[in-house]
Amino acid sequence: MKQLLLASALCLALSLAAFAQENDAMPASRADVQTYFEAVRSHEQVEKMMDAMLQPMHQMIHDQFDKDRDKLPADFEERETKILDGMIKNMPMDDMIQAMIPVYQKHFTKGDINAMLAFYSSPTGQKLLRDMPAITAETMSVIMPTMQRYISEMQEKLQKEADSMIKESEKNTEPAAK
Repeated sequence: MKQLLLASALCLALSLAAFAQENDAMPASRADVQTYFEAVRSHEQVEKMMDAMLQPMHQMIHDQFDKDRDKLPADFEERETKILDGMIKNMPMDDMIQAMIPVYQKHFTKGDINAMLAFYSSPTGQKLLRDMPAITAETMSVIMPTMQRYISEMQEKLQKEADSMIKESEKNTEPAAK
């Protein structure tokens, strides 16, 4: 009798373990992802990151004004900053977060979501959530000069290429015009 009871308990335990593993391998449900987003305070995090990115963007507007001060109106910086701040403030955060849910469902299983929930519930996960906006702001500040330089070089290169194509096109259409 003890052996039958022990065998039954073992079968039940193995079945539950298999079910748990199978359950973890299931795709994450919409509710799973929403629970994750709530746990990591995704709306708040996105807002903090956007606020953190505003500082280097304001600096970029200021630098543009300094560079072209003689060509721009005196209130350029104020007007551009107001437009940028308004765009960020009115960004449809809730819509963006809802649109992200299927992406997370595609890439994460129920087990993945549970593991991430466990991490973000840990002290290290909470520290990451707390510090990520500052890390993002500092990162943007240090990479902005490189990005501006690269974008400027890329624009210059694209403009030269476009000018070259225009000249080539004009050469090819001249004989037909004659």
